[in-house]
Amino acid sequence: MAEVSDYVADGRNVVWFDLCSPTVEELAVVGEELGLHELAVEDVHNDHQRPKVDIYDNHLFIAVYAAHFDGENVDLAEVDLFVTANALVTVRQSDRFDIDEVLRRWDAAPHLAGHGVAFLLHGVLDYVVDGHLAVVQELDAQAETLEDALFEERPSGGRELQRRMYDLRKATVRFRKVTMPMREVVGTLRRRDQELAADPRMAPYYEDVYDHALRTSEWVESLRDLLANMRETRLAEQGFRLNEIMKRLTSWAAIIAVPTAITGFYGQNVPYPGSNEPWGFWLSLVLVAVASVVLYAAFKKKDWL
Repeated sequence: MAEVSDYVADGRNVVWFDLCSPTVEELAVVGEELGLHELAVEDVHNDHQRPKVDIYDNHLFIAVYAAHFDGENVDLAEVDLFVTANALVTVRQSDRFDIDEVLRRWDAAPHLAGHGVAFLLHGVLDYVVDGHLAVVQELDAQAETLEDALFEERPSGGRELQRRMYDLRKATVRFRKVTMPMREVVGTLRRRDQELAADPRMAPYYEDVYDHALRTSEWVESLRDLLANMRETRLAEQGFRLNEIMKRLTSWAAIIAVPTAITGFYGQNVPYPGSNEPWGFWLSLVLVAVASVVLYAAFKKKDWL
């Protein structure tokens, strides 16, 4: 690593240096060789950085996150970038950031390799943003599945549906924290005054990355609104079902109350038509049956049952 400065000193060279989970000492050597600002080097060791671009006199410091969705959670892999006039340093916090895929993207566009650091940086950002777009597509597909199940699921599956909605909303919120700032990151790099990254000949490619980042952030926002509406709809549906249940219980209680009133009346120790006569017993049964049928028909007609 101590020889990095020798290669960087020759402006005709383009240097890419990759570090995976480096120690403080290793990063300090690279920082000294390339003249990196101490605050930028310090940020690498601070976990959970917000995606950003810091501009220094002789280099840029960029923090971004690659994302992967495993069906339940959004897995984030941080990579920090130091960008100088003719050198790119990638610092991966773990091997979960697939640097091999970045290499394949570089190899797939040899006609752009002559643009040096701007080409290398574009390959990393393109991989990250395309990964974000793939994740939001998977999240949206799950949201559509839950939306369909919202009105089709059986009452016994209500708790499971609610848990899936909560997990998906949690994953979306976590994912939003890394996609929203990406617009600012790519937007800063595509400015004409950023000579370290904005090669005019690479401008259309950075515009394409920015378009994908903008599309992803807007998609995440609409997805978050959709999940919020689904939650409100779920609560409203639960309230509606509770009202339906109470309406049915009230209707049956009214039906049961009439026979209870009749039989209770006949059970009183007072003379009544048919008292001590067999036909009186059958009359009471007929009254119970007729009253119950009439009430049931009336409630059914009003859609209370």
